[in-house]
Amino acid sequence: MQKLKNCIIIFTGCVLYALSVVVFTAPNNIAPGGLTGIGTMLNYLFSIPIGVFILVMNAPLFFAGYKILGRQYALRSAFGTIVVSVLIDLFTVFIPEYNGDMILASVFGGVINGIGLGLIFSRGGSTGGSDIIASVINKFRPDFSVGRLILISDAVIVLCSAFVYHNAENALYAVVSIFVGSRMIDTVTYGTSRGNGKLMFIITDKSAEILEEFLREIPRGVTVLSSYGAYSGKNRDILLCALRPNQLFKAENIARKHDENTFIIVTTATDVKGLGFIK
Repeated sequence: MQKLKNCIIIFTGCVLYALSVVVFTAPNNIAPGGLTGIGTMLNYLFSIPIGVFILVMNAPLFFAGYKILGRQYALRSAFGTIVVSVLIDLFTVFIPEYNGDMILASVFGGVINGIGLGLIFSRGGSTGGSDIIASVINKFRPDFSVGRLILISDAVIVLCSAFVYHNAENALYAVVSIFVGSRMIDTVTYGTSRGNGKLMFIITDKSAEILEEFLREIPRGVTVLSSYGAYSGKNRDILLCALRPNQLFKAENIARKHDENTFIIVTTATDVKGLGFIK
């Protein structure tokens, strides 16, 4: 049931992402970074379908992601990328374009794009492209953060768009769209506050197994509390962890994987201060 819910949310995010490209950014020559931005420019120059380009270019990246980053990451990336690619080319045929004010196009394109990507990222999905490239580089060079690498690649693509469209304003509108989109991703993923978080309590008999994978897969500290269950009459461990909302599904999956009878409590922490949250 949880996997089905994750797929539905990722699919919804893909629909919104595709709509942002087809309705707002591509028709107005706004290249919003990543492979989508490159595809938008190639579509303008040579009428190459954006979705087909994204899918073809991601094929070798899936292989690299599978070999270096693992099977689960590659599968999640493949799902998101295939759905987005198909929807972009499908919507191009049936969905009308917006060709009005460029400011509105860049802002609404960024808003819808950001909400879509936020939903995809919140469930561990990916649209491939620069995400995979940045993650692979980060695997070998941890001093280069994924966010910084994606920002650099987006900046290069935006700069190129000024030459492709022979207009610096198109590049500036792309910057607006990327900025608005990044803010919406943060809002969907983290909530309205950067200090917002979730507090998870995992009550289990198999804390050692859960902890080993948890600490390996999720960059969060865990506090182990000893407890006594009045109803069961057993001593059990409680794993306490502060998480970002987008990390919840992965943490719960790890816990259920090792102990299907584990008891999990999740509550909202409105203000979390410390490493990974507000300093």
